Amino acid sequence: MRRKDREVTDFEKIIRIIDECQIVRLGLADGDYPYIVPVNFAYKVTDDQITLYIHGAMAGRKYEMLCKNPVCSFEMDIPLEMDCIPEKGDVTMRYKSIMGKAKVTFPEGAEKQAALDDIIMARYEETRNFKYNSNCINNTMIAKLTVTEITAKVNPIRHISK
Repeated sequence: MRRKDREVTDFEKIIRIIDECQIVRLGLADGDYPYIVPVNFAYKVTDDQITLYIHGAMAGRKYEMLCKNPVCSFEMDIPLEMDCIPEKGDVTMRYKSIMGKAKVTFPEGAEKQAALDDIIMARYEETRNFKYNSNCINNTMIAKLTVTEITAKVNPIRHISK
């Protein structure tokens, strides 16, 4: 990381950034060009191991690519504000961001059901007690992304004293 002054290494701070993010972008290998797809997600932390969970159809490009090559890169971010700094003649974006790599597996049976109910649906107040059509579980892909590498970076909003 070039800007070590922006690096976040505290695990709890990294988790707080992940918690603020709504979308994760997956980078998947597709021949000469990467395939980047934004998806919503949920996560679980067990003994300093971060696991991301996504869902989707058990068909289509994303699913086929994850099955063919079950690893991915990922990125998530929170734009804070554009900051013009007149005293320096500088412009910078204030943000929080996470990047990493993960191994992908597809839970089945009780593990798949628990990932959907206890992690994905439980993340949001709106879906926590929502009664979804349970027949869809057979055609729903749940991907478990076990994080193998993670970095975080923050360019915080500066506080100007007057």
